[in-house]
Amino acid sequence: MPINLSVREFELWRQQGKPMLLVDVRTPEEHAIAKLPDSFLVPLQELASDIDKIQPPHDADLVIYCHHGVRSWHAAMYLEQAGFERVHSLAGGIDAYSQSVDPSVPRY
Repeated sequence: MPINLSVREFELWRQQGKPMLLVDVRTPEEHAIAKLPDSFLVPLQELASDIDKIQPPHDADLVIYCHHGVRSWHAAMYLEQAGFERVHSLAGGIDAYSQSVDPSVPRY
């Protein structure tokens, strides 16, 4: 089962330079409003057809995020069932990140 990763723990990982692949599963419109640095977009509805785009480096954790954490949880479960390891869903999504870590990230 994927692990819920708190936004504070995620930020600590980022500050420490922990290897990770950060995937945004929101829509392109949402991604245009706000995104986390170094993330790339694979909308949830395209995840199955674009799964080959998700190639975390050998030593990296896979962190999935969305707006509030629901879509990312479903995506993380799907990816884990597809054979990915060290999969995490960002708890509370980009909204929690904006509220608790970096208020410069736009909220919507």
